[in-house]
Amino acid sequence: MRIGIDLGGTKIEIIALDDAGATLARERVATPSGDYERTIRAIGDLVLAVEGKLGRIGTVGIATPGALSSKTGVLKNSNSVVLIGKPLDRDISARVGRPVRIENDANCFALSEAVDGAAAGAASVFGVILGTGVGGGLVVHGRVLTGRNNIAGEWGHNPLPWPKASELPGHACYCGKRGCIETFLSGAGLAREYALHTEEPLAAHDVAAAAAAGDDKARTAITVYQERLARGLASVINIVDPEVIVLGGGLSNIDNLYTGLEELIARYAFSDAIDTKVVQAMHGDSSGVRGAAWLWPADA
Repeated sequence: MRIGIDLGGTKIEIIALDDAGATLARERVATPSGDYERTIRAIGDLVLAVEGKLGRIGTVGIATPGALSSKTGVLKNSNSVVLIGKPLDRDISARVGRPVRIENDANCFALSEAVDGAAAGAASVFGVILGTGVGGGLVVHGRVLTGRNNIAGEWGHNPLPWPKASELPGHACYCGKRGCIETFLSGAGLAREYALHTEEPLAAHDVAAAAAAGDDKARTAITVYQERLARGLASVINIVDPEVIVLGGGLSNIDNLYTGLEELIARYAFSDAIDTKVVQAMHGDSSGVRGAAWLWPADA
């Protein structure tokens, strides 16, 4: 049995999967706000409760924003600030009494979709999260590729490729730089683009709904967003050349985002033809917690 934990800023979700990927149990509790010790206890309590209910012991994988530093062994780059600088894997391991594996939530998303999701069977998969932020993860032959510094797949903090004059010098990013892909392709980026065409501000999901309802200004904003997405993904293909790119996160639910996207990517990628498939995630919001469970392979 594999147990996956999705540790977020507002909720902790647990799932237990059998060897075929079928769900045996699933629960969710609120994350203790700003309290690291209570968060560790809550995770341990969930694991023990699920194992007690099922009468089985499982491996434990954790998905969370950020990554463990290869230099210090503590968590870095997390938007859950209470976790930053903490030895999260060691503390959870001590609480549940066994080794655990921890990965960035975007890596877990990509792994889930590569194992038994929209990219099942593909040798190389790039998973993209388009939401409040812009994340990515790379899976090769069923294993997450983390890189030497545990930042593989962080395409959102590269500059938007082939920028136009109107896109320079770029918007300020929380990482301290300007012009990051995330500032253009996050929900805030789509909302900002819509605001350029109208005096009425709308959140990203409302822009998508307005576009679906025929609003010309919203459609224009989506068109600009799609073209920027194509540029960003073309740069990924130029470096990694994955078989499949899977889109997840709230903005991946924009239906017409996929229409003509592969053709747009082909305009920028360094090849005479592009066969890369761009698909929507199969498991949706469940991909992170399922991917955490799959961090332990069958032979572990």
